[in-house]
Formats: sequence, structure tokens, C-alpha cells
Amino acid sequence: MTEQVNPNSQDLDQLTALALVDLFNQEDQQLINAIAAAREPLATAVEQTAQAWRQGGRLFYVGAGTSGRLGVLDAAECPPTFCTAPELVQGILAGGEAALVKSSEALEDRADDGAAAIAARNVSHLDVVVGITAGGTTPFVQGALQAAKERGATTVFMACVPADQVAIDVDIDIRLLVGPEILAGSTRLKAGSVTKLALNIISTGAMVQIGKVYGNRMVDVSVTNSKLQDRALRIICDLTELTREQAADLLESCDRKVKLALLVHWTGLSVIQGQALLEKHQGNLRAAVNSQSAL
Repeated sequence: MTEQVNPNSQDLDQLTALALVDLFNQEDQQLINAIAAAREPLATAVEQTAQAWRQGGRLFYVGAGTSGRLGVLDAAECPPTFCTAPELVQGILAGGEAALVKSSEALEDRADDGAAAIAARNVSHLDVVVGITAGGTTPFVQGALQAAKERGATTVFMACVPADQVAIDVDIDIRLLVGPEILAGSTRLKAGSVTKLALNIISTGAMVQIGKVYGNRMVDVSVTNSKLQDRALRIICDLTELTREQAADLLESCDRKVKLALLVHWTGLSVIQGQALLEKHQGNLRAAVNSQSAL
């Protein structure tokens, strides 16, 4: 499907700039429908990832080209957003770091390299491995998924072609069917965009399920720059009656940890007691607060 010619863009090279924008916008409407159609396997991927993390496992994204870069991007965004260790979510890109900025298309044809990448990271039954390939046939991804399956990991396949075009034996099969690209074969377009949407859902959804979020607030944000400092203070002020100055003092006293600051403020516990309570509840702020309310 990703290689077919889109009948809606037959005259692409003759369109005005405004017509081009309108055509992109029209075609991109399919992204929302594709995500909706894949809601059940996406939900399963969220649940399995959260369960893996609770048991000490990791999430790996494996891909080549645009698909691989999107996996690396999503992995890189998790530590600052959710204060996670870099090892928790990892992107595996065919060609390694060099392929982030320079095309290395031939490397995607090596299934053995995909398997070797899985072995190098000691993937086990605790982990989740998501293979991302728009067309479904990338050997690097296929090799990685096969190796991951042999090691007992939970395997997830994410592709933009129907199962009857490319079948695969995995635990969770996610098909994001957005149709042919405006520019035939250029899967950095609709396929890339819908992949990013799906990865957002999996990583963010799983983070929510393990308690990285309170309500819809980013309470585990890593306070590492002025923007994130401001975000942290706004979260504390919004959820308490504190002034910005009081919130800043509280945050500093709690080692710049928003979740701990909120718990200490709401419960009256000391910083040490609050940290111990959070650890007891696996970092889940709501569970920790509720445990004190029940006393």
C-alpha cells in the first residue's frame, strides 16, 4: 500500500502552493481514522508496556530511516518529560547514531544486524520490543523482532500495510492504514505522521498507567532548565494554594521534585518520609496521597 500511486495527487507537480497545502490537509485527515481503527492493539501495547516497566523491563523501538528516527525521537523525549532513566525507553536505528542525520538505506537490508542489536542490549522476557516499518518488510526490523521473540520479549509490529500484504508472527499487531502517500513511496509523510501519533500514545499512555501523571499534570517533569522550572512551579501553584515564591521554596526543599513537593505539602510529611512513601507506592502520587487519607 505504501508504494501505490495516490489518485488524488496525480497532478502534484502542477499545483499551486495553496493547493498543495489543501491537499496535504485533506490527506492527513486519514491519520485520525487510522489511529481509531487500531485502538484495540494500541491499548494492548500501552498495557503491556506499563506492565513490563512495573516488572523492571524496558521498551525498545526498532526501525530504519524515518521509522527508526521517530522511535529514537520518542525515546529521547521520555527522560525530560517523565524523569525516567535513558535506559527505560530506547530507540534502535539501523546504522546507529550516524543514520540520524545521514541516510544509510542499505543498512536496513541486514536482518542479522537487527538480531545483533537485540542481543547487544540483552533483551529478555521482561522487555517490550516495537518493530516500526511503514511498508512492513524491512529486514532489519524483521530480524530484530524474531530475535526478541526468541528471547521471550513481548513483540509489537507497527506498519502501514494490511496484514494480508505482510503477515508476521508477533504478540501485538498494529496496522496504521493511511493509504498511498501524496508523493508515491515517500513514507516520511502520512506514514511518518501516523507513526509519531501511535508512539505518542504508547509511551505517554504507559507513563500515565505507572503513575507518572497526576490528573493531567506532568508531575514527574525533570526540572533541568528555566522553562521546566517555570512549568514545575505552575503545576505546584495550580494544585495548591501556594504563591509562586512559596512553591519555589517547597520545590527546592524537595530536591526539585514536583511529585515529592506536592506529597509533602498535602500530607505534612517530611521530605524523607514523603520519599519513602512514594517508593512504597512505586512512585504513584495519587496512591501515596490516598494511603495517607485513609489513615
